[in-house]
Amino acid sequence: MRDRHVGIAEEGAGEQGEGMPSDSVYARMMAGRSVESGRIRHLRSVLGRGLRLRCPRCGAAPLFRGLFSMYEDCLSCDLRFEREQGYFVGAIYINYAVTAVIAIAGYFALDHFIGLSLTYQLILWGSFAVWFPLFFFRYSRSLWLSLDYIFNPESLRGERRRGPRG
Repeated sequence: MRDRHVGIAEEGAGEQGEGMPSDSVYARMMAGRSVESGRIRHLRSVLGRGLRLRCPRCGAAPLFRGLFSMYEDCLSCDLRFEREQGYFVGAIYINYAVTAVIAIAGYFALDHFIGLSLTYQLILWGSFAVWFPLFFFRYSRSLWLSLDYIFNPESLRGERRRGPRG
C-alpha cells in the first residue's frame, strides 16, 4: 500500500516541479475541504435557526405560538416537532446544564472579584436558578430539536402530513 503523501509527490513531480501535487490531486484535496466547510456551514445554519427559534429544516416558520406552547408541525415544511411522548426530555437536560454552568461560574466569579457573602450569593443564584430556566425554556427546546436534526436528519425527512391540518 502506498503512502498517500508519497503518491501526491510522485504524481505531480514531472508536471509542476518536485513534490508539487498535480491539478487533479489538488482538486480532490480542495473538494474534500469544500465538503467539510459545507458541513460546518450546515451545522452553523441549523444551530442559528435554533437560536432564532425557527424550524431546523426550513428556518422559515416559528416554533412557538405563545410563550410556552409550540406548534405541532412547521407551518412551512410540515416537519413534526414533537414526534413522541417525552421527546423533549433532552431539552430539560440542556436547560438544566446551562443554568447550572452559569450559576456555578457566576458564584465563583462574584466570590473572587467582589467577595460577596455566602448569604447574598445563595439568594442571588437561588433566584436565578428559578427564573432563568423559565426564560431559557423555549431556547432549550429549539436547540434540542436542532441537535436532533443535525445528528439524525434521516428520521425527519419525509414526515409531511397528508390531508388538512388538524
